[in-house]
Amino acid sequence: MKTPAEIAIEIFRVLPDPRVERTKVHSLEIIMFIALCTYLSGGEGFYDMESYAEAREDWLRATVGMQSTPGHDTFNRVFQAISPKHFGECLIDLSQRLREKISGDVVAFDGKTHRRTGDANCAALHMLNAWSVENRLVLGQQAVEEKSNEITAIPQLMDMLDLKGCVVTTDALNCQKTVAAKTLEKEADYILAVKGNHPALYGELKIYMDDIAAKTSPGFESVEKEHGRIETRRCWQSNEISWYAGLNDWPGRKSFCVIESIREINDQQATSRRYYISSLDYNARRVAKSIRDHWEIENSLHWCLDVVFNEDQSRARARHAAKNLGTLRAICLNLIKRIPGKRSMKGKRFQASLNDEYLFKALRI
Repeated sequence: MKTPAEIAIEIFRVLPDPRVERTKVHSLEIIMFIALCTYLSGGEGFYDMESYAEAREDWLRATVGMQSTPGHDTFNRVFQAISPKHFGECLIDLSQRLREKISGDVVAFDGKTHRRTGDANCAALHMLNAWSVENRLVLGQQAVEEKSNEITAIPQLMDMLDLKGCVVTTDALNCQKTVAAKTLEKEADYILAVKGNHPALYGELKIYMDDIAAKTSPGFESVEKEHGRIETRRCWQSNEISWYAGLNDWPGRKSFCVIESIREINDQQATSRRYYISSLDYNARRVAKSIRDHWEIENSLHWCLDVVFNEDQSRARARHAAKNLGTLRAICLNLIKRIPGKRSMKGKRFQASLNDEYLFKALRI
């Protein structure tokens, strides 16, 4: 039977080694394994990888056969050189192994900028993420040069993923006809937020759905009370959409939706409405839940990357380093989240630094 370390190293076996043969002192699999363990144990960056290798030298020699301790420059050069495309495939392969439920899952697509990776000569890295709400996994990532380039990147990322039977959700930036078409091609459904980037659709949809909301009861309503705030959410959905002149431009369209949010904080009330186009038949409860689930990508992924993995403070930017460290964080997040228990993610990383058996829980893929 393979050990957890051997199973973890298999993630990196398909990763092409970009180094010249005569310059290889350490195997690529061992370098990547040390980097993975460093991030699982709460470390950040190349100096921490070197420190981890030095502190755990005897353990790494016995566990994975490390011959000598790699320095921070070695880690830096490797992460600059390895292909982000192939490393991203390692992440997708891992998520497929860990993913338990596919059909009915909500897959949220949204981008995140790595704030400190930019300088006067280049823009900060922007990474498009696909998040499985049901499985709490990063399914895949696609690096884009600027936020606006998400529009072309999202169909490419969708092509890499198994989305059959899922509900794809996006923000207004990615409310695009190409996204709708690609979702249907992947045998999935979509709920796309509509805002001012489609002024004709938004204007007509707002008038129509506001009129429905004024005349009928919501198809679904929920109330949440937390942190001194009361939030009421109401959902109206209509499959009477034949009136819209541009209907044929949106593949698979079946319904329009509006979500009304009423927030009460300290006796002050604020109301807002958001509008959506969807390929789902009438099911206001499912639509409302899917739209609510979309925000999990902010709370369970982007927030964790910033607060737990300190992603916005990473200054790695040379060549492919920023993209590859972003993928490494996503791999670690997937592994940490599957460890059972009520500890926070920071607590789990700290425990992994103290206890080898606890670290192996994350590595049992």
